[in-house]
Amino acid sequence: MLSLPAMLAQLSSILMQYIDATMVGRLGADDSAAIGLVSTTLWLFWGVCSAMTSGYSVQVAHKIGAKDFSGARDVLRQGITSALIFSIGIAIIGVAIAIPLPFWLGGKPPICAPASLYFVVFVAALPLLTLNYLAGGMLRCAGNMKVPSIVSGLMCFLDLLFNFLLIFPSRTMEIGGTEVFIPGAGLGVLGAALGTVAAEIVCAAILMYYVCYVQPELRIKGESGSYRPTKVITREAVKISAPLTVEHTVICGAQIAITMIVAPLGVIAIAANAFAVTAESLCYMPGYGIGDAATALVGQCHGAKRPVLMRQFGYMAVGLGIAVMTGMGVLLFAFAPQIMEFITPVKAISSLGAEVLRIEAWAEPMFAASIVAYGVFIGVGKTTVPAIMNFGSIWIVRVPLAWWLARTLGLQGVWIAMCVELMFRGIIFLLRLLFTKWWRVKGEGSDAETELLSI
Repeated sequence: MLSLPAMLAQLSSILMQYIDATMVGRLGADDSAAIGLVSTTLWLFWGVCSAMTSGYSVQVAHKIGAKDFSGARDVLRQGITSALIFSIGIAIIGVAIAIPLPFWLGGKPPICAPASLYFVVFVAALPLLTLNYLAGGMLRCAGNMKVPSIVSGLMCFLDLLFNFLLIFPSRTMEIGGTEVFIPGAGLGVLGAALGTVAAEIVCAAILMYYVCYVQPELRIKGESGSYRPTKVITREAVKISAPLTVEHTVICGAQIAITMIVAPLGVIAIAANAFAVTAESLCYMPGYGIGDAATALVGQCHGAKRPVLMRQFGYMAVGLGIAVMTGMGVLLFAFAPQIMEFITPVKAISSLGAEVLRIEAWAEPMFAASIVAYGVFIGVGKTTVPAIMNFGSIWIVRVPLAWWLARTLGLQGVWIAMCVELMFRGIIFLLRLLFTKWWRVKGEGSDAETELLSI
């Protein structure tokens, strides 16, 4: 019940990436490469803000599980204030580095100016986008997956509409034998950024309204309460989110390093790499949906001190994720050429992208294990060791192997390294899930659960 709406929310997010990639792909290889060049750095900025909000949403899951609804609303109020302060600081850093960033990444002059423009639009909107992450995470941890998934669907539609109007110039189209005038701003890469940001801002406003005024456990309408961060809640938020933030920073740093490895391979390789990453995201979308559900269920069981049920949900979620993503990997391998041709009409880009997608398809089962197990560990608030596992895997295995293989195999070598690293990461997450007592909680659960634990 929780995973399916979460998957739909992830699907909507992935479709937005497909829409952006497909529309920009029609502009040519240079514009496609411009977006691909800075995309990993954008993931860094988005991910840091998203990780920060997790420190508050996980606390909400724990308090709702313990039936402490007043405490959950206190966490929400303080989360809003902290999210705005944190994201404004991150946005200022992003705007400051926007112009030199493409050159640092190894981009050539023709693609650097549009890359900087695309980047600065997104980072300037980070405070509002962070509220989107916060509200969606709060609702999911309260067990409400439906509203975030519906709003994600709306976001997808708005992204399509805004991009359609902003990317391309005004033109006429023949519909049913009649020529129809279609207005357009003709902003190209800038239009793609503005369209997506506008869609996300509209949906952030909807989610914030729902979480603050409608969601029963969290609504703060008409209640008195301070928005000033307190020591207890802030310390717990830092404890949960700091490892996630550091881990995401280090992982995205590795992805940026991969971009720098790919950049010398040329515009076609940069564009193919970026589009293949977007195409592959459809494959791991179910894993993140199931991982979100696992975080909510395990987190609430943790708050209710139900270790047996917590462990059962964890194992069930990981098994489901592996099964679903294995099927998605089979589909990815079978339809890789068609997927890439849908995204870009440039034959050289689509052909190279299809090759690397078929390499990546082999890693999907173990990638699922790492994604969903990570969601399980976030639910219990134990994030430090999983964070070390994530960034250790990507820096020790993927980056050195990608650098070595790219010298002889080009972009295919980079993706072979990615495939090997994801398999390794999945194995170590499974070992931690199966052979450590991550599900232990302070205090005792029901008598039946205590008896089962003793058995």
